[in-house]
Amino acid sequence: MLQSSQALRLSRAGVRLRGRRLASHEAPQFNEPSGWLFGEKPLPSGEKRVKEGWENIWYIGMFGTMAFATVMLYYKPDTGVESWALREAKARMEARGEKYKYEPSSS
Repeated sequence: MLQSSQALRLSRAGVRLRGRRLASHEAPQFNEPSGWLFGEKPLPSGEKRVKEGWENIWYIGMFGTMAFATVMLYYKPDTGVESWALREAKARMEARGEKYKYEPSSS
C-alpha cells in the first residue's frame, strides 16, 4: 500500500516537471532558411502561384485600414495651438471692433 502511494506521488511530480520544462532540444520549431524568397521555389514557366486562404483577407485588412486612416487624417479637425490662438485673437478683435485683416491705406 505504501509503495503504490509513493509511485502515484512520483508520477504526479513527473507530470508537473515535464510541464515546466522550458527548453527542449527537439527539432527546430521554425522554417529553416532555404535561400528562396519567402521559402517558395520558383514555379515553372506558365504556372500561376496559388494563394493561400488567409492572403486575400490580409490584403483587404491591411490596405483597407491604410485607406481608412488616410481618409480620417485628411478630415481630422484642426486642433493646433496656433490655429486656436488665431481664432481667439480674431474673436477678441471683432469684439473690440477692430479689423483683423490688413488693408493698405490709399494715399
